[in-house]
Amino acid sequence: MIRSICCCLLAIFCAGAAWCFADNSVSSIGPAKGSLVIAGGGALGAPVMNRFIELAGGAKASLVIIPSASENPQVNSRDPVFAAFKKLGAKVTVLHTTDRTEADKEDFAQPLKEATAVWLGGGRQWRLADVYLGTRVMPELFAVLDRGGVIGGSSAGATIQGSYLVRGAVEGNTVMMAPGHEQGFGFLKDSAIDQHWAKRQRERDMVPVIERHPNLLGIGLDEATAIVVHGNEFEVIGASVVGIYDARSTAWKSAQPWLVLRAGQRFDLKGRVVLEKASP
Repeated sequence: MIRSICCCLLAIFCAGAAWCFADNSVSSIGPAKGSLVIAGGGALGAPVMNRFIELAGGAKASLVIIPSASENPQVNSRDPVFAAFKKLGAKVTVLHTTDRTEADKEDFAQPLKEATAVWLGGGRQWRLADVYLGTRVMPELFAVLDRGGVIGGSSAGATIQGSYLVRGAVEGNTVMMAPGHEQGFGFLKDSAIDQHWAKRQRERDMVPVIERHPNLLGIGLDEATAIVVHGNEFEVIGASVVGIYDARSTAWKSAQPWLVLRAGQRFDLKGRVVLEKASP
């Protein structure tokens, strides 16, 4: 009995601290079958919206919108993602709760079983972590990716997709590392994702995070800009830029310890190098 309890506690600890250790044995940093569209907030813009719609399946999509990061999670025709898919005639379901017990019910998670796409809305990322981590929702989200689907999100819905959660403090979004709120959903392994990057002059905010956790890849996404992740590679799309923080890079010890990527550039997540051209 004691041994069983110890094993359970160890398993819980390892799951909760998954962001702490880089696992070089993993075959894929991003989803091996599906895709992620991780956007930096603000107006999404046509390049980001169109790519998400394409990956979701267009008019044939079965989209689940999760607005739970918002203080006022109302989804209606003014929501650009909702409106775009409704215009196409696609199936759209809104999934929201603030109750972990409800989130852990099979009936609640049922819409995710049929989804080809999920969109995580903006707000505060700690709300998503508090209500969904460790519930039935999580394996169903990963199952969407395993079926070749897409998970997208903007602002808080972007940051939650990393393994390490930045700006997770309940007290305010200026705190980069908040004990008790440092675990993200982990769709993109070994990563910490920030948003509104250049627009809000957040370029240096990621530096102390990577200093403390040098195994992590820091990603700063500006508004109207996204990365599209599949396997061990991502592509930058949208109107602005993406910042990359890597403690192993030559840039890390320079006056500007991040690389800047623009639309059309690709990045190798495993080798952590910029790819000037798409892989064949």
